[in-house]
Amino acid sequence: MATSIKKIVAASLIGTTIEWYDFFLYGSAAALVFNKLFFPESDPLTGTLLAFLTYAVGFVARPLGGLIFGHFGDKIGRKTLLVVSLLLMGAATFLIGCLPTYETLGPAAALLLTALRLVQGFALGGEWGGAVLIVSEHGDNARRGFWASWPQAGAPGGNLLATGVLAALAAWQSEEAFLSWGWRVPFLLSGVLVLIGLWIRLTINESPVFQQAPPEERAPIVGVLRYHSKDVVIAIGARLAENISFYLLTVFVITYATTNDIPNSTVLNAVLIASAIHFATIPMWGALSDRIGRRPIYLAGAAGIGVWIFAFFPLVDTGNFLAITLAVTVGLLFHGMMYGPQAAFFSELFGTRMRYTGVSIGAQLSAIVAGALAPVIAVALLRSYGSSVPISIYLGLAAVLTLAAVYAARETQGRDLAERTPAR
Repeated sequence: MATSIKKIVAASLIGTTIEWYDFFLYGSAAALVFNKLFFPESDPLTGTLLAFLTYAVGFVARPLGGLIFGHFGDKIGRKTLLVVSLLLMGAATFLIGCLPTYETLGPAAALLLTALRLVQGFALGGEWGGAVLIVSEHGDNARRGFWASWPQAGAPGGNLLATGVLAALAAWQSEEAFLSWGWRVPFLLSGVLVLIGLWIRLTINESPVFQQAPPEERAPIVGVLRYHSKDVVIAIGARLAENISFYLLTVFVITYATTNDIPNSTVLNAVLIASAIHFATIPMWGALSDRIGRRPIYLAGAAGIGVWIFAFFPLVDTGNFLAITLAVTVGLLFHGMMYGPQAAFFSELFGTRMRYTGVSIGAQLSAIVAGALAPVIAVALLRSYGSSVPISIYLGLAAVLTLAAVYAARETQGRDLAERTPAR
């Protein structure tokens, strides 16, 4: 079992890292170059806002991806859908690297960019549920929080990889060269990464819990609505502070720093260091949730980020590299306290033959109102008030909603995932 679960974890981690690399690469590029390349006729902040709106479109497609991938993942298995999602994401990202810009194609360039972003969102909406479930359902009840947290580490891993590539290009190229062709390199690199991820994912076995579960005649969404409507609402609420904080800390901070004349390299390197620490500590929070429960860790993370965000922006305002690194690192540590136990927590809320659908719908619906709009709302608040305080209040209110949702949930630690429907 030990060798098997390690292989499953490695395959899920590498696959999710590649998919999140593709997804976050777009967000970083939206903050750095898309405003200039696809919306050059707007003023800088408006161009950035428009670039983030195309970024948000990816989140709109995620619930649809979660519903469709969840349906077939609950019907035919987790593994096949994970392969399909990786192919879709990789193809869309590679094609973004081939796109003509506004200078060549005019407004149609932005439309093509938006269409490929939709494909990215659709693929990621189906990816997350399958990746965390195939690990959760292979692992044992006592250490599920630890094992299932590793695919979660793929998010900071992907962000680390995307930010690292962009930071290296920004350091080694002139701004003119980066805007001309350098920005395309990370997107084209995705083609190679996807081939590696596919080779690894094709070697893993299907979830034994899924294979042993009797098939359901009804559509999985019917079972979710009948048995788990409250759990879907809990998942949506639990994701609010987690999702919003992550995109403010890793994507919006790039735009915020540049509006304060802080060099791109300074904030990119700060995010790079913080993401490395985030990556390393997520499994620690997952393991701790195996000892003291999912809810206590999650609640502490939500409360922590709701308070820390009021110190975050003043630290960034200093322009000091160490202060910015501290701001992002501490923020991501609080985020990890929510994100680490989340995979096991959500998996334990749903029955086997409706689990892929349930976790995907709950997680991806919240992504529309949380992650999708977070940079857009933050930019709009910054334009309207010229201050970071309204942005901090925005995340603080989201933290309160997350605290309420997780407090209302039952503790799921140690639940046997072979049960068809959890005891209420």
